[in-house]
Amino acid sequence: MTSPDTRAYRRIPADERPPLLFPGYASTVQRAPAQPLEYLPHMLTELTGPLLGEGRVGPLDHDLTRQHVGEPQGQRIVVHGRVLDEDGRPVPRTLVEVWQANAGGRYRHVTDTWPSPLDPNFTGTGRALTDDQGRYEFVTIKPGAYPWRNHDNAWRPAHIHFSLFGRAFTQRLVTQMYFPDDPLFFQDPIFNSVPDPVARQRMVSRYDHGATQEQWALGFAFDIVLRGREQTPFEDEDDDE
Repeated sequence: MTSPDTRAYRRIPADERPPLLFPGYASTVQRAPAQPLEYLPHMLTELTGPLLGEGRVGPLDHDLTRQHVGEPQGQRIVVHGRVLDEDGRPVPRTLVEVWQANAGGRYRHVTDTWPSPLDPNFTGTGRALTDDQGRYEFVTIKPGAYPWRNHDNAWRPAHIHFSLFGRAFTQRLVTQMYFPDDPLFFQDPIFNSVPDPVARQRMVSRYDHGATQEQWALGFAFDIVLRGREQTPFEDEDDDE
């Protein structure tokens, strides 16, 4: 849905953003809006708070490998990048949150019961604020693929969920970061719900040897563009077409 405040920005073509209803992704059949969307103006409380800032981020929130007494199992990785606006300018002091499965492909969640062991030293959640240049960095474990019941013999490619906040909870965008050359891309409806293959690749990180640390961790780069021609595809985009 286009609000009066955003009509000056370039409209993202339909083939560059996932539709709210994508039959191959079964849960969208149940949760996609059945009625036309309506614009609701923000009220004062939505514009003024709650604020998300430095006081909300702990010293180990960005390092998912040091949040417990022991070390988690799996391949240690460094994920870094920049958050940019439609003109390529950095977006400073924005809250970036991640959540993911462990190395065995299991989430620490009551509804995840597939027989892959939980890791007592890995919770799978982190947060960080971008710096003045829009940069963020997480240290974590490469997540494993996992089965789900969307279709026959369905497995999700390895991925990390990203949530980006502005200065209020109403300013939130959600996407997923995938890893290069994953063999499961061909049958993943979430990845393939973005019609344009070029736009789809904006959700795929790139291996970064410069960020790789000898005998310790592999590096992956993932820039997130919030708007414009090079926008990263986000989940739950409003659509008034």
